[in-house]
Amino acid sequence: MSVQGSQGSIVIGGGAFAGLALALALRQGLGAEIPIVVADPALGVRPSRDPRATAIVAACRRLFETIGAWDDVKGEAQPILDMVVTDSKLEDATRPTFLTFAGDVAPGEPFAHMVENRRLIDALVARTEAAGVDLRATAVTSYDARPDGIDVTLGDGSTIAASLLIAADGAKSKLRERAGIATHGWDYDQSGIVVTVGHERDHEGRAEEHFLPAGPFAILPLTGKRSSLVWTERRAEAARIIALSDEEFHGELEQRFGLHLGEVKALDKPRAFPLSYFVARSFIAERLALVGDAAHVIHPIAGQGLNMGLKDVAALAEVVVDAARLGIDIGQADVLERYQRWRRFDTMAMGFATNALNFMFSNKSTLLRSLRDIGLGLVDRAPPLKNLFIREAAGLTGDVPKLLKGEAL
Repeated sequence: MSVQGSQGSIVIGGGAFAGLALALALRQGLGAEIPIVVADPALGVRPSRDPRATAIVAACRRLFETIGAWDDVKGEAQPILDMVVTDSKLEDATRPTFLTFAGDVAPGEPFAHMVENRRLIDALVARTEAAGVDLRATAVTSYDARPDGIDVTLGDGSTIAASLLIAADGAKSKLRERAGIATHGWDYDQSGIVVTVGHERDHEGRAEEHFLPAGPFAILPLTGKRSSLVWTERRAEAARIIALSDEEFHGELEQRFGLHLGEVKALDKPRAFPLSYFVARSFIAERLALVGDAAHVIHPIAGQGLNMGLKDVAALAEVVVDAARLGIDIGQADVLERYQRWRRFDTMAMGFATNALNFMFSNKSTLLRSLRDIGLGLVDRAPPLKNLFIREAAGLTGDVPKLLKGEAL
């Protein structure tokens, strides 16, 4: 179906996962009639140097398949075939397993894949360029919204007459700040240490989540005999750990990782990222929409941060394409309000869930430990409940946008 009516450009401020995936989705749904610009200084750094890895859940993998990016990374993506959850103290001699998950949401379809960020970013950049998206290695510096459009000024001095500006510029979004959109939330006294490790034995696609008093220690499988760690500690302790010598760091790592996969070794320099929670009070302003971390940041305890941003992408792309095909101005208030209604409740619910999980598991309380272990054990003995949790984690419940179901716009 072709796009009707006359529309101005779409400008996306931010060229990471959310911004690039949105550009591809919009180009696919709108065709070449509407110019799409992605502006981000990081686009001048190629190839990507991002050392992290991300769990891409089934719904978001379907999105990447539908916009044509998954074929470029699937050979380097590690399916998560099963997952185990333990709960113990750091000094405990054993870590009893309280909960296990099989990794399929459907026969032959794992609920998630681990992908190295730099591989996926580079694939998205190449795909957006090939699709005719205008990539600018500069930032959006200012904008002036009018009833019939928005003039967007870039760091290179150029100005673009647009219908819609999308803020995909991260947790410290300058575009959100310029729009005067407040956030509510808080900082956790926690940091997430991220490091890639190698080990002697094959992980066989198993992910592990060890709940320790300071927070979760997640072992996430990568291709080969490697895993990505997301290791939560109190901020002061995290700063101490990443400042250790290689030998001292290895001692801390081995104490938490264990020897079930043989000798383990850090393959890159560990980094610590402060953890916080916030949600923007509005996901929209005049001719402006927020997506991804610009709209919300949640605790990584459930591994849903990036996937929440990709749900924003799928919903906003569908709303914009629907409006354009009806000849409706894609930047007008009721179009953007539909996007906000679609995403805000789900975002608040996920924020509540991750905050509750962090409260329940990141502490030294013997009473809470007993209660949560009973709860984990009950879930482990209830297959229908486990299946529901898997589908929820995979992003396949609720009002799912077309792209997350694998349907083209």
